Formats: sequence, C-alpha cells, structure tokens
Amino acid sequence: MDHHNHSHCHHESQDHDHDHDTSDLGAQDNLFQHIDLQNVVILNASDDHGKGSDIIKPWHERLNEDKFVDSDADDQLIIRIPFTGGVKLRALLLKSGPSDQTPEKVSLFANEDNLDFSDVADRTPTQEFHVPQGREVGEYAVKTAKFNNISSLTLFFPGSQGAENIRVYYVGLLGSWTERANRPIITVYEAQANLADHEKIQGTDGMSSTPQR
Repeated sequence: MDHHNHSHCHHESQDHDHDHDTSDLGAQDNLFQHIDLQNVVILNASDDHGKGSDIIKPWHERLNEDKFVDSDADDQLIIRIPFTGGVKLRALLLKSGPSDQTPEKVSLFANEDNLDFSDVADRTPTQEFHVPQGREVGEYAVKTAKFNNISSLTLFFPGSQGAENIRVYYVGLLGSWTERANRPIITVYEAQANLADHEKIQGTDGMSSTPQR
C-alpha cells in the first residue's frame, strides 16, 4: 500500500516536566528541546490536520487537541525522531485516541533511522507497549539499558483498536541528553599547496619535510 510521509515544524521550547509530577524534574528530563524537529519524519500521515510533527509538542501543550495526526491509507503509522545529541531514554509520553482510534500498541526501535513499512515487520522492536484507551497522557517507562546513548527513536503503530485509522495527539520523551563528543573532521585537500597562501604555523621552524619512517 502507498504510505507517504510528512515532517518538519518549528516549536517553542518547553520548561516543564512529566505527567505525574510537574514541579521537580523540569526541562532537564523532558527531551523536547533536544529533538531535531526539522528532521522528524512521519510515514502515512494524513494531510488534513497540518504538519505531522506538530504532535511532538512542548510539555505545556500536551493536552491540547487542536493539533493531531491521523493515519492515512490504513491504521498504521511510523514516526522517526532524531536527537541533537546522545540520549538515555527513560520514558515515552503518549496521548492518542479517541476510543477505537487508539493504537493497539506502540513498538519502539532505537537507532533505526531508515525503518519503513517495507521492513518494519522483519525487525524485532527494542521494546513495545500495549496502549489503553483514554484521553489522558500515558507514560511508558522503557528499559533504559536498551535505550542508552541513542541518536534516534522510531515509533511504529501497527494497528488501531477497531477504527480504519489511528489518531495521535501528543508524543513526548523523558530522559537525559548529552552533547555528541565526536564531530566529523573536514579536511580540504589542495592539488598543489602554495605556502604563501597559508599562515605560518607556530613551532614548525626547522621541521624536515622528509617523511618519517
């Protein structure tokens, strides 16, 4: 079947915490500001309700039902969420429904950046959860050892609880973030270097150009 994708939306940063305690953990536990929103991809999202990535909201908008995503061609949905650094995931926050539009379950895949409908059935989820019906924000605690220092998270919703499509209002993530330590080193090679074009490097006086053996 023909699933297509949606992505990309700017969001304001958040400064609150998770569903059961809104005073202690704060922004350091909610990963919203560490999600690479420009590169979020949602496969099989309907065009009818704006950008699919609108469901990745700051904490204070978690109960807002003005923005949501419905699946399009059928009742399956894939959400690929990249991070701006290394993440140790603690929990998934999810608000979906109503009633039979609630996903039957959600499967989580760590570091599966290219997962799509053609191969998701052949992969073993890192962890999965059954999703109960209800209008509140559910918190799903993950096994942190399986989501330690991950660069992306993919959510797969394989089916609804009876409806022809599924609806998701809010996706949030809790955990800790660290800046990537290893950045790529870009080297520019010149066909023929001209020493006059380069500043003198301090401490290189008298150095031999003979290769070391």
